[in-house]
Amino acid sequence: MKVLVVDDDPVCQLGLEAMVRALGHECLVALDGRAAWNIMQAEQIDLLITDREMPHLDGVQLTKRVREDLTSGHVYVILATAYGSLDQAREGMIAGADDYLVKPIQLDDLQLRLIAGERVNALHRTLETANQELRVVARRDGLTGLRNRRCLAEDLVVMADRMHRYGHRFSLALLDVDNFKGFNDLYGHQKGDEALKALAEVMQAMSRGGDTCYRYGGEEFLCIYPEQSIAGAEVAVERLRTHVAALAIPHEGGVADGALTLSAGISEMSEESGMDAKEAVRAADMAMYEAKKLGRNRVEVAIPSLSRLPRTG
Repeated sequence: MKVLVVDDDPVCQLGLEAMVRALGHECLVALDGRAAWNIMQAEQIDLLITDREMPHLDGVQLTKRVREDLTSGHVYVILATAYGSLDQAREGMIAGADDYLVKPIQLDDLQLRLIAGERVNALHRTLETANQELRVVARRDGLTGLRNRRCLAEDLVVMADRMHRYGHRFSLALLDVDNFKGFNDLYGHQKGDEALKALAEVMQAMSRGGDTCYRYGGEEFLCIYPEQSIAGAEVAVERLRTHVAALAIPHEGGVADGALTLSAGISEMSEESGMDAKEAVRAADMAMYEAKKLGRNRVEVAIPSLSRLPRTG
């Protein structure tokens, strides 16, 4: 572990540093809480041993700052006091310390605290890894691996802020598998799942850096093209549509030589279009349904004023 020893008494500091190193750990030192805090901003510290009474920033204040303001991983904090007072120890624990030591510190006592600190830090690392994995899972569709509807809602908030603050624009494409209910009825839901995964793989393979694709729901997908005009997005979506058709996934109820196809609608979220995120998604949805009405397996561009009309059919 990387241990930081903080004590304004040079003799105590040197002795404690020697013991920490003798127990096989890396050791940094500071003479007061302010210097310790500066070190912790620059170094990844695993365990902090801090004296209770120090100038500038005492041990309790330093502990509070570590718990409230430090953004890096968990630091195991041991408060050292020369008084052996239960009240002193309690104050430190309430402030966020994990344990305490009474001066003069003995090697065996220190070793036990360091062992405990290693175990607690290992548990925190395991929990953080698990939480990171859960955060990823929560934002991904389990079948296709694309980002999910929840992730889309969060991303749209960020994009809307960038649009209003910096004038960014985003083109959105809503894509729907043509007659997918008929596909499931003909070939079964397992084949339907395989088809959706194949379409998702094509979307990911054809995405540029910065483009994002989401499973919007069921057989619907949504793709976002940052800083892309409607015309540019139309080229990208048309290319995607033709690639999906080229997969030649059999679909007797389809519209292109008995193969699975997509219909898509495109809109733009920008200051120029006058549409916010909700309106842009709705406009893309309306354009996609227009593509369905015009025969499917095609791409249509939204008319902004129609985004506020109720959808029919």
